[in-house]
Amino acid sequence: MRAWTVFAKTKDMPKAEWLRLRRNGIGGSDAAAIMGLSPWRTAMDVWLEKTGEFTRDDEDNEENEKMYWGTVLEAVVAKEFTRRTGLKTRRMNAMLQSRKYPFMIANVDRLVVGQPAGLECKTAGLYNADDWRIGIPEYYYPQVQHYMAVTGYDTWYVAVLIGGQEYKHYEVPRDDGFIRELVAAESDFWRRVTEKVPPPIDGTDASTELLTRLYPEAEEGTEIELPLDALALINEYEDACRQEKEIQRVKNEAANKLKDMLGSHERGFIHDRQVIW
Repeated sequence: MRAWTVFAKTKDMPKAEWLRLRRNGIGGSDAAAIMGLSPWRTAMDVWLEKTGEFTRDDEDNEENEKMYWGTVLEAVVAKEFTRRTGLKTRRMNAMLQSRKYPFMIANVDRLVVGQPAGLECKTAGLYNADDWRIGIPEYYYPQVQHYMAVTGYDTWYVAVLIGGQEYKHYEVPRDDGFIRELVAAESDFWRRVTEKVPPPIDGTDASTELLTRLYPEAEEGTEIELPLDALALINEYEDACRQEKEIQRVKNEAANKLKDMLGSHERGFIHDRQVIW
């Protein structure tokens, strides 16, 4: 018996319905945030989305634009993967669900024909090119391991088109040790979703944005007594502010001395480094 079952057919499914179904489990794109490895989302972001407390605005969103072109170019990347490797792939057009861990779902790009493997197609901007030099970025590692946890497969390929002009692909083997950690983290996270117990706030930009959206303004004239833990946080904040001021002074001093060295020149060079006014 295969490790997964079809949770829902997704061909021609409206996006709103697809987003609603995703709230019924943890998907591959949620894994990095839950593991604390996503540069874009936090566990709190995912928790609020899964509980329906908050969803990101899809209108006029830069990330939405990137997702659109990623979807458009998916077929191009998959076709190039087949051309270079000789491995045929097929679309699933379905949301998969783990039999062993029903809270784990997967919207995979492709499955490889004739072997227990899948393919994830990515697009990346030139500013992210360095992330792909020696392998897949660490923030995509939980995603492919999540897919292998759901499917029971041994291998996942990741193909990427960088800057619309550079193609790469990598073979990622199944990592049972990491999968055990991932399943444990996702299991605890799903418990928090079902019990409506939020994960702790952290110091990422995503959490800052999240709090700003949740509490856009204070209610005038209201006040509360803070818990004892607040005192330690206040001290941490004040210490960080003092360090921040000193670091900014050192930064400004270095910049000013370099500007003085440049004088009226636009650029300066030393070894493989350059300074621009």
